[in-house]
Amino acid sequence: MSAKVFTIFVLEDDEWYNKYLVHTISLNPDYQVKSFLTANHFFETIHEKPDVVTLDYRLPEITGADALEKIKLLSPDTEIIVISEQNDITTAINLLKKGAYDYLVKEKNISDRLLTIIHNIYKNLGLKNRINLLELELQKKHDFSQSIIGSSPAMENIMRLVEKALNVNITVTITGETGTGKEVIAKAIHYNSSRKNKPFVAINVAAIPSELIESELFGHEKGSFTGAVARRLGKFEEANGGTLFLDEIGEMNLTLQAKLLRVLQEKEITRIGSNTPIKINCRIIVATHRNLKEDVKNGTFREDLFFRLYGLIIDLPPLRDREKDVLILAKYFMDTFCKENQLPKKTLSDDAQQKLMAYSFPGNVRELKSVIELAIVLSNSNIITSDHINLSSSDIIAETLSEEMTLREYDLKIIKKYLQKYDGNMKLVAQKLDIGLSTIYRILKENSDK
Repeated sequence: MSAKVFTIFVLEDDEWYNKYLVHTISLNPDYQVKSFLTANHFFETIHEKPDVVTLDYRLPEITGADALEKIKLLSPDTEIIVISEQNDITTAINLLKKGAYDYLVKEKNISDRLLTIIHNIYKNLGLKNRINLLELELQKKHDFSQSIIGSSPAMENIMRLVEKALNVNITVTITGETGTGKEVIAKAIHYNSSRKNKPFVAINVAAIPSELIESELFGHEKGSFTGAVARRLGKFEEANGGTLFLDEIGEMNLTLQAKLLRVLQEKEITRIGSNTPIKINCRIIVATHRNLKEDVKNGTFREDLFFRLYGLIIDLPPLRDREKDVLILAKYFMDTFCKENQLPKKTLSDDAQQKLMAYSFPGNVRELKSVIELAIVLSNSNIITSDHINLSSSDIIAETLSEEMTLREYDLKIIKKYLQKYDGNMKLVAQKLDIGLSTIYRILKENSDK
């Protein structure tokens, strides 16, 4: 529950019955009850906006139906329990249609029923308040002035572009190296736009097998293919009214690109196994670490889809080009990690700062976050020194270049080192080294044939 006291107004002109209701409700110490014998006195106080009103259906000054409408007009969130001497189904239905929460008849067991109904309202209000609080926290978390960390000129320009994207429904394409924070930018745009109360749905195209991606995006009907045991909504339908974030859009195959283009043009999808089109209304934000213009030239990305997506381009700079943002981000990650794990705040020693500033961070912001969190765990004091800064990628490069080899041998060794580091994930290694999967396969095959 929130700090606000749960308040119940009792409007009943029968003095004895009024006291009976007040006594019954006051049995729960969580409820604050106020009593009113006249409608005039009641409406003089309605500005306090009680959580619940018990409303006598037969009042001398006003009819129950008119009183109900007036309360809903002056305090729309107040729940109203109508209490009447008559067990009239037609009247009860009409009052429920007008917005009454429930309709009770004055009979012997009314106290138990009344307390049960009020308790249900109390629980529902508590849940509603918690949801509202979580939504406010989520919006605060993704306030772009708070979530986009950095003061370098490059990031100030990014913030200006994000601000331009908030109030217009333009397609946004976020580019940049792996780990630069593309999803952070997408969420900042969504949660600060007019769609913030609707879903934000993210899907990483590169992480889903090509034979499953169509079902993930568009959904399917029961029995449409082997394993389709039930109807499934796709990401477009899940994101309806909100934002769909398509990460690594450059990894999408040409067949699916054609289907995506049609969806963007027609603003409707068709589930697999169905002939019925479904209208969709969601903002599209895409991201890629690839150069889509080059992919268009190479024939791996459709030119018409490229121009369809070509709206506002936000190109995120690599961390190595963000000057002292490295230290600003490091402090942010330290404070956040310590707070989440209930640890005392830590600071970076001068030598630790110099070590971070001298490193190129090929994994960008994501790598910096991992490095800082590990350093906090390794540190036994409130000071993080250079010894706690574990820059594993630089160790790989230094170790690899310590021997004299041919360029082909270096290529093979680097690939094998990265495959070992990333548990054989070919696609991730291709992203880290910024080369095609086919190149990795070719180098490995050429050397296995020898």
